[in-house]
Formats: sequence, C-alpha cells, structure tokens
Amino acid sequence: MRILIIEDEKRLAATIADIVSSAGYQADVSLDGEEGYQFALSGIYDAVILDVMLPGMNGYQILSGLRGRRESIPVLMLTARAELEEKVKGLDLGADYYLTKPFENKELIACLRAVLRRQGTMMPEVLEYGDLCLTPGICELRCGGNAVSLSAKELELMQVLMRNSKCYLAKEMLLLKVWGYEADINDNNVEAYISFLRKKLQLLKSRMQINVIRKVGYRLEESSS
Repeated sequence: MRILIIEDEKRLAATIADIVSSAGYQADVSLDGEEGYQFALSGIYDAVILDVMLPGMNGYQILSGLRGRRESIPVLMLTARAELEEKVKGLDLGADYYLTKPFENKELIACLRAVLRRQGTMMPEVLEYGDLCLTPGICELRCGGNAVSLSAKELELMQVLMRNSKCYLAKEMLLLKVWGYEADINDNNVEAYISFLRKKLQLLKSRMQINVIRKVGYRLEESSS
C-alpha cells in the first residue's frame, strides 16, 4: 500500500517516511501543498498524512478540495496545532483522524491503520482471488499445494492486481502504484515484471492469468480455457 506524506519540513517528512516504510507501507513525500494536492488526486495512494501549515496550499485547503471532489481517500492530519477549534475544523472538513505533534512512532502507525481500517483498505495478512492465495508477510504466492516466492516488486504488483481485479489497470497506473513518481524507470519495467508473474502463475498451475488489452491495461482474471 502506498502512503502520501505532505509535509514541508524535510527532516520530519523523511522521518515520517521511514516510520511508515518500517511498518510495511510504501511512502512518497511532497514538500509543497499544491504539488501534494495534485498527487493526492492521482488515485495511486491508499492514504494521506497531511500537515496543516504548507506552502502553496495549506492542509485545510487540500482537505476541502479533496472532499469537494468527493475523494474518499483516508486523511490523517498531523500538525502542531493542538487547539480544540483546529481539531474540530479539520474533522469537520473531512479528516479521518487528527494527530498532534510531537507523536510517538507507534501512535502514528496505529492512527494510520485506524484510518485505513475505516475505509476498508487495511493491508490483509492474506489476499485471496480465484485459486490464488497471497501472503504478503512472507512474500509467498500459493495455488493449492504449490507455492512460489515473490520479489518485493513482484509482491507489490501482484497485490495491486489482486486488489483491483474488477478493472483493467493502465500501465502508467501500475508504474505509479508500484514504483512511485520519483523512480527512474520506464514502461519496460512493468512489462518485465508482468512477464515474471505470468511465469510464476504457470509454475503454480493456476487457472488465473494476467490479461492485457492494448492501450487499456492489465487485469488478473480466470482463464476461459
């Protein structure tokens, strides 16, 4: 799961990213309000950790913009403003949780898990689809009595495909979901890892396959044969 951190203090942003990453999530950082707002609208993130005082757009403006566009992405506001009026304002605008600085690492992750749980987007211990069973904690994909190990990127890609099995995912969306905005990679990376996963599905003798529609995207679905 990919978390967006919108925080203009570089050291704090890096610290939050380390905390989030250590809990098993992917973390991207934006140091500017307007940029962060555009990132939050991209559809590739599962939650946002949002500061209030930001250049460009402040946290309240970002939150108001998201909710005004009916974006339901979970938002955890993280700020030094501890006054009751500030908390009420953030919650009324649509924040899922309001955590004040300073904070404990475990508290931050617990709050993040809480807002993800409210949206039904918690990272499950096991993902199942068709005849496949994916266990992220041990990077294992299983079909019946057969099992294969997945690399970190194979795991992330398979999770995205299994969690979005009702629709085709464009190559660009997979690129952003798995590698993020800052990665120095191209479309060939997606094609390569799709190929790796297809070979492992064959090894597992699974009925599931990764289909592609040109200029539309990829989808995990059961073979018709």
